[in-house]
Order: sequence, then structure tokens, then C-alpha cells
Amino acid sequence: MFGKKKEIPLYLLTGFIESGKTSFVMETMKEGQFKDGQKTLYLLCEEGVEEVDEDALLENKFTVRTIENEEDVTFDNLTALDIELDPDRVMVEYNGTWDVDKLMEALPRHWMLAEGICTIDASTYQDYLANMKQMMTRQFTYADLVIFNRSDEEYDLAGFKRTVHALNRRAQVVFEMKDGTINNNIKEELPYDINADEISVEDDDFGIWYIDVFDNLEKYRDKVVRFKGIVYHPKKSQDDVFVPGRFAMTCCAADIQFVGLLCKWKDAKLLKEKTPVYITAKIGSVVRQEGEIPVLYAESVEITDPPAEEVVYFQ
Repeated sequence: MFGKKKEIPLYLLTGFIESGKTSFVMETMKEGQFKDGQKTLYLLCEEGVEEVDEDALLENKFTVRTIENEEDVTFDNLTALDIELDPDRVMVEYNGTWDVDKLMEALPRHWMLAEGICTIDASTYQDYLANMKQMMTRQFTYADLVIFNRSDEEYDLAGFKRTVHALNRRAQVVFEMKDGTINNNIKEELPYDINADEISVEDDDFGIWYIDVFDNLEKYRDKVVRFKGIVYHPKKSQDDVFVPGRFAMTCCAADIQFVGLLCKWKDAKLLKEKTPVYITAKIGSVVRQEGEIPVLYAESVEITDPPAEEVVYFQ
């Protein structure tokens, strides 16, 4: 009778070729983070420009295996590697043009995603977003850490961060500048006055405000905000709760979703689904399983005309 196999942590690196995936692994090795005597299966799914240091791999007990074709990313093949090498952990340097969902579906059941790291070349990010948005944004779907390499203060770094958080709010975003320094003090040029007695959010700026209030809740706590939204009633919600929000394009036309904030208002149950409303509300917070999130306490809710544009964006 075979016992249950031990859980094996999986570390997933995503990003296009030359975005810095291999460099990240080599630098992590130099910092000594793999000198614990454990065996690592290092799966390479593309041949990058950066050469792997064979001596460092051997010293850190890394066994390299390559997967050259996307069709070979299967449960059977990964399970065979698990049986052959019996690793203590797995690191996958994934091909940026392959579907990462396929990898996640093919994992042996005891391989558990421990951390996702996405590396992005900041100098080409705008071009990829403009021409290959769905493929680009797929890179950080599973990321806990997103590293923008080769960053420059001339780039819209605040906008870069916003596009990541539109799809993955939990991800930490780090900017490594061209000189190798780390810059996390990225100031957002907001299109509204956050210091006003009432923050007035224009229709086109809803996406920017939505991301910023989640990222910087303390800046908004107890402030009053006014904006136009569409009514949505979550299932099993209380009679005094609704969600005002907008339809947003996070990735592509096929990926439009409704985004909004919980709002408490005494007459919420009287509002019909999809009714456009103009809201004045104080911003507070509640603690949920995913952490502390913003919540609205409505002071007034007025039925109004629909927004000029049905869909909002995060750039």
C-alpha cells in the first residue's frame, strides 16, 4: 500500500525570452538561497540568451531537464520526471509564448505552486501590451512577484503597475532600474484631487481610481468619493448591500468583467440590476479572507444617465 506522496513546492518563472528569468535564477543562487542540501528539478522550457552556470547548478543540487515543445507539457511527462528524480522542489522557467494554464493543469497533484515570479523587460512592455496584450498579461496571472527589468523613470511605471494589478491584485510589483537599483517609490499621477473634500472621479477615470483605492487604502480611508457606477447585486448579499461598478477590459475584448466595490446603503434592495447611479460615499474597509479591502458607506445614491463609454480601462 503506497502512502500519500509528500507535497513538493513549485516555483514558476514566467516572462518572454530575454526578460531576465535565467538571470533571476542565477542571482538567487549567488545569494545562497538554494544551499540547503535539497534537490531541485529545474525545468527549462526555452533557450534564453543568458547561459546557466553549470558549476553553480551542480553545487546547488539542480538537475536540469528541458521541454522543447508545448505539447510535451503533460501530466504523464511531469509525473515521469517526478518518479525518475524524486525532487524536493521544482523550478519551472516557462516559455513566454506557451499557455501557462496548460502547465498548471498538467502538474502532478502533489506539486504545489509555492511562488510565481514574472520578469518583464520594461523597455518593450508598452509594445507588447499594444500588439500582444493577451499573451503579455497571461505572464503574470499566477505571479506573486512581478519584476520590471531595465526600467526608466521616463516610462509610465505607475501605469505598468496598474495593468498588473488589474489582473492580479495580490502581486508585488518591483522596478529594477537600468543602473541595477530598485525603485519602489513610484508616484501615481492621479487624474483627480485626492486631497479635495470630495474626490470626484470622472467616468473615464474609474479604472485608475479602482486600482489605486485597493493599492493605497490608507490614503482614501474616511474620505468622501463621488462617481458614476452600474448596480450589481451579489448573490446572498444583505438587503442593505450592493456593488456599484463598471465593466472593465482587463486583457482583451473576450475578457471584459464587472469590477466594483461593496457599498452599504439602507435602500440597496430597491435598486434594479444594471441601473446607472451617481454615488456619494465615505470610504471605509472590511476584513475578508483575502485581507483588508475597501468598502463604501453611501451618503446618497441617485439614478442617472449611463456612462458615455460602457467599458473602462486601466491605462
